[in-house]
Amino acid sequence: MSKLIRIENLTRTYKIGEEVIHALNGVNLEIEQNQYVALMGPSGSGKSTLMNILGCLDRPSSGDYFLNGPNVATLDDNQLAVIRNKEIGFVFQTFNLLPKYTALENVALPLVYAGWSEEKRIARAQEVLDQVGLKDRMKHKPNELSGGQRQRVAVARALVNKPSIILADEPTGNLDTKTSYEIMHLFQEIHDAGNTVILVTHEEDIASYAHRIIRMRDGVVESEKSHQPNRI
Repeated sequence: MSKLIRIENLTRTYKIGEEVIHALNGVNLEIEQNQYVALMGPSGSGKSTLMNILGCLDRPSSGDYFLNGPNVATLDDNQLAVIRNKEIGFVFQTFNLLPKYTALENVALPLVYAGWSEEKRIARAQEVLDQVGLKDRMKHKPNELSGGQRQRVAVARALVNKPSIILADEPTGNLDTKTSYEIMHLFQEIHDAGNTVILVTHEEDIASYAHRIIRMRDGVVESEKSHQPNRI
């Protein structure tokens, strides 16, 4: 497998008043294509900061981040926006769906920014909604869907651009146990289909579905292990 992500000596500092916060302290990390990775750690460990940099939502203070070739640590905001839209599909704990839009319109939205024609946007959005089991809910708005269905819409939106990485931040945090397992089964299918999945979670049972668990503490990778994942 080829390297999708390579991070070298990554640091991120913030200044709050007179205090300097060292969120990342020289992180080194490689992730290959089609890996399923869980990123874990307590509050303040640096996992959220690292996730934001992986997702091109933030930039490091120093160090290098190579994503599918380019060193994205050197790119400006406009270039990062292009990389984000092309390479990364986001799934958030709070779904982040637009309430006045249907499921179909929410899923098609990233393709508007990518310059797709309306006909192609609709066809692709229908395809991924069918893929996540919502063929009969395309015309429903978020308030007409259950929590699990809303998260499935969010997953479909993340898949619509055929990104290199699915980056999921606590994707089961607002869901009950049964629905959480359904969403993890969906991520399992996405990985089986060839996607790279990076899951940020504090729940051990959710992390156990990944093939590789990376634990952070005090801004560095404390440990990592590969294991046979749970299957649903």
